[in-house]
Amino acid sequence: MKKLLTLTVVILAGMALTARAADAKAIYEKECAKCHGADGKGDTKMGKKSGAKDYSTAKVQEEMKDDKAFKAIKEGLKEGDKTVMKPTEGVTDDEIKELVKYMRTFKK
Repeated sequence: MKKLLTLTVVILAGMALTARAADAKAIYEKECAKCHGADGKGDTKMGKKSGAKDYSTAKVQEEMKDDKAFKAIKEGLKEGDKTVMKPTEGVTDDEIKELVKYMRTFKK
């Protein structure tokens, strides 16, 4: 009985993690890919115009700290008076954390 309970808990936890990762990917594709690209390289028309970084490079990934990425997604980014990235609206803090994790998967 204990083995069955343990197995059930492990399966449910795995399903929850998979669902969160799928949600992060869906949010990224809807909210972020238009500038950052589906592959995180930032080589879209809008990404080039706004100076989106290439998240597939190790250097950019190392420079990107989770707390700063979280803040940029939640609050947007400005350079001086110019808004280079609007805040991502309608997402929870947990979803933002999952987005940051998803962005980490672009690293080659």
